[in-house]
Amino acid sequence: METFWIKAAQLILSLSILVVLHELGHFIPAKLFKTKVEKFYLFFDVKFSLFKKKIGETVYGIGWLPLGGYVKIAGMIDESMDKEQMAKPPQPWEFRSKPAWQRLIIMLGGVTVNIIIGIVIYIMVLFVWGTDYLPKENLNNGLAVNEVLYEYGFQDGDIILSIDDEPLNNQPEVNKYLMLRSVETITVEHQDGSIETIDIPEDIGSQLFQKGVMVPFGLKLEPVIDSVLPNEPGKIAGLKKGDKMLAVDGQPTPYWDDFTKAVADAKSDTIQLTYMNTNEEEVDTQIILNEDKKIGIAVQNSLAGQFEHKNYSLSESFASGFSYGYWTLRDYIAQFKYVFTKKGATQVGGFGAIGSLFPSAWDWQSFWMTTAFISIILAFMNILPIPALDGGHVVFLLYEMLSGRKPNEKVLEYAQMIGFFLLIALVLFANGNDIYRFIFDN
Repeated sequence: METFWIKAAQLILSLSILVVLHELGHFIPAKLFKTKVEKFYLFFDVKFSLFKKKIGETVYGIGWLPLGGYVKIAGMIDESMDKEQMAKPPQPWEFRSKPAWQRLIIMLGGVTVNIIIGIVIYIMVLFVWGTDYLPKENLNNGLAVNEVLYEYGFQDGDIILSIDDEPLNNQPEVNKYLMLRSVETITVEHQDGSIETIDIPEDIGSQLFQKGVMVPFGLKLEPVIDSVLPNEPGKIAGLKKGDKMLAVDGQPTPYWDDFTKAVADAKSDTIQLTYMNTNEEEVDTQIILNEDKKIGIAVQNSLAGQFEHKNYSLSESFASGFSYGYWTLRDYIAQFKYVFTKKGATQVGGFGAIGSLFPSAWDWQSFWMTTAFISIILAFMNILPIPALDGGHVVFLLYEMLSGRKPNEKVLEYAQMIGFFLLIALVLFANGNDIYRFIFDN
């Protein structure tokens, strides 16, 4: 329960920062173009507010429903659906009276700020904390290769030398390239010392995703327990932190990937587990697997000491932070294609999924990295051409600028209503997935 509250606190703080900055992205250009802003709210004030204060012509407040926030700009068809105001003659200070290019800047302000904030945070994190990476020289036993990749020519224990002839400095990043980027060849060094360049299918990411392989390359870790989940088979069997898995049904498990594969391939729901306890005693015990054919344990990162650390100067952090933000956005857009599959739809998550991105213990570096990632996500999601989102307004504004004609206000109202209901349906679906996973995966 303590973990839940730590993650929840980080989620609320992160979203509060990003929502306020996003809305400032609309608020500031609206003010610069002398457009009246009636409300500026963090969270939604359905029926009542936790706090509100009018300063000048704008009411600033905090709502009770933490699902985002908004600015209410006079003369704009938005989620408030203020038809009474829209029925009156346009006033000079209203959004609808401003030139199309000014309205476009106002609508793009939030997305622009989210992109900038994401990049600025990455720059700050790299400058303050630097980054850790795992070079090929520190992988004595290579990578744990999912058996699905064997058909392409990969072997367990491979080391990645280069991707499309470019050296790979951080070995675990090979997964990003396979799942999200366009890759033609990967050059590897096998355990026998031979070097091979493997041709990669164009749709490798989709193939792996459909087979449920989200992490095709893993680290070859010693099978030493870091934590045991409560009420799971491992806990019931008496396993403890520091215990080392030796064999499953008599099959040796020198590495964690060997252990998880042996458990997954077990012919029965009951396995014979051999492990070394913290007193260096070899123990045999029978364990009944759960419905997912797991025993509920997490492994220690025995390679933690093999990671190298890189510090960045201020100028280096600017270049690397910008690059990190660019690739984060590009990779997120690339993975969006998986959402439109039957399997991908089940992976869509709501606030629970977002909250799970944060660490279980408060860590500022992880907090800011996650906040930057969410900021990039918010920018992309808001620019989608869906009515009720910033992107929907942008589409109508671009139509107006290209055609020279304003869309009919009734069309805008109906589009806003349809977009609003689509968003509500998506929010319900995503959070419903979270609830389903919480109930059936725990």
